[in-house]
Amino acid sequence: MRMKRRLPDEVLEFFRNQGKKGGKLSGKARLAKMTAEQRKAVAKKAAAASAKVRSAKAARKKQT
Repeated sequence: MRMKRRLPDEVLEFFRNQGKKGGKLSGKARLAKMTAEQRKAVAKKAAAASAKVRSAKAARKKQT
């Protein structure tokens, strides 16, 4: 069985920064390719998920 080795901190930081760059670029590219209807559908889905989380949080708070 091999033991896992931890990467050096500077390598981890490099990978984190690369991931941040890609995430910001890919979101904009995705939206640019969508139609207005598709963007609206995505926004509605996100709003519904957010509302579900908020209402669950409020329900937990009300119980205590």
